[in-house]
Amino acid sequence: MTHAEQAPPAQIRPPEPPSDSSPPSPSPSPSPSPSGPDIWSRNFRLYFTARSGGLLGDAMLPVAVSAGLIGSGHGLDTVGYALACWMGAFAALILFGGVLADRFTARRMMIGADLANLVTRVLMAVLFFRGIDQVWQLYALLLVAGAAGAMFQPGAASTIPLVARDVQGANGVLRISEALTALLGPALAGTLVGAAETGWVMVIAACMFGLSAATLLALRLGPVPAPPAGDSLWRNLVVGWHEFRSRSWMWGVILIWMIFSVLAFGPLTPLAAGLIVPEHGSQVFGLLNAVFGVGTACGGLLAIRIKPRRPLAAGALAMLAFPLYPVGIAVGLPVPLLAVALLVAGAGSTFWSVMWATSVQTQVPGEVLNRIHAYEVAGSVCMAPVGAALAGPAAEAFGARAVLLAGGAVGVLVVAALLLARPIRGLGRAAGPGH
Repeated sequence: MTHAEQAPPAQIRPPEPPSDSSPPSPSPSPSPSPSGPDIWSRNFRLYFTARSGGLLGDAMLPVAVSAGLIGSGHGLDTVGYALACWMGAFAALILFGGVLADRFTARRMMIGADLANLVTRVLMAVLFFRGIDQVWQLYALLLVAGAAGAMFQPGAASTIPLVARDVQGANGVLRISEALTALLGPALAGTLVGAAETGWVMVIAACMFGLSAATLLALRLGPVPAPPAGDSLWRNLVVGWHEFRSRSWMWGVILIWMIFSVLAFGPLTPLAAGLIVPEHGSQVFGLLNAVFGVGTACGGLLAIRIKPRRPLAAGALAMLAFPLYPVGIAVGLPVPLLAVALLVAGAGSTFWSVMWATSVQTQVPGEVLNRIHAYEVAGSVCMAPVGAALAGPAAEAFGARAVLLAGGAVGVLVVAALLLARPIRGLGRAAGPGH
């Protein structure tokens, strides 16, 4: 018997604020299913606007910080440490973000996180306008920004089943939004840091987080699944861990992804910036990242249409495209060919992402989804800061191109591991329309 079968029955929170529709009918999805259109309900339109604004604000940060630091004379190690601060704070606090989202509702946590991100971007703008004399100040602000992201992310996933009946379709739409922001954000950041000041990128990002907070405030959600009343913070963490551990397909993916994050994904952005910016300039670096964003839009469109019986197996096959990204940079492909490689890599990565997100959101009960999502995100990203921090030392020891080639090889081995693991390969679609 699993822990889920032994746990007390879940509580249902009162509406926050009351919905303008009648309570939804029972649904096989893990949380109350909204009425109205499968995807484009009023709530989903508001949520889409909020996510798009926040995603644009986040998409500009890695390129702006990387190019801004390199352009101001700082080394590759400083870039790696800066990104590690951002991702490290996120990884360290994401579990608490999941518990707090269950206790205080995801929407409240997301609004607070957006306001914190707004403040950090304003302060980073001031810092870049004045000049980065004390790098620790930037590190501190990136730590706060990472913590805000940890408070936002659990609710970002658990809200989707509450605002859209077609969960996979909604995930596909949101990945397209992510792709468009990945298209606009890096290109805008690269252009501004090349033509003006990195501080203006942070000003624009602050406005985006303000938009996200405002639209989340306008959401009207019905009853929200909640854990049993009276449980302590520690008890909530333990229940979440047992729920996570009971799903071998989930912890299997996370274990594989930890290796992928430290050896392939984590070092990718700082190493790519270190090779592309000095040779081609920050504008090209931003535009190449934007091309990757176009690829992710294509992957999102495919994921809306294609609904395989075994989503994780299909997503793993799509991930075979990812190694084109690091290998293309490592072998020094001409910029047009490198753009094609990033386009295909983006499509494959996003198709996997939608299959994974939909599996989690439709296979997990709503009352533990915030915590489960926090555990899976923590496992997915906790090693990425290690990879980012080690990018500089590894490049000095082995060469940046060799490290990127190794990352491409790891990407192929990751696909093999996903397909060889029976619980992952054999996981079927959840029952219910749109799942």
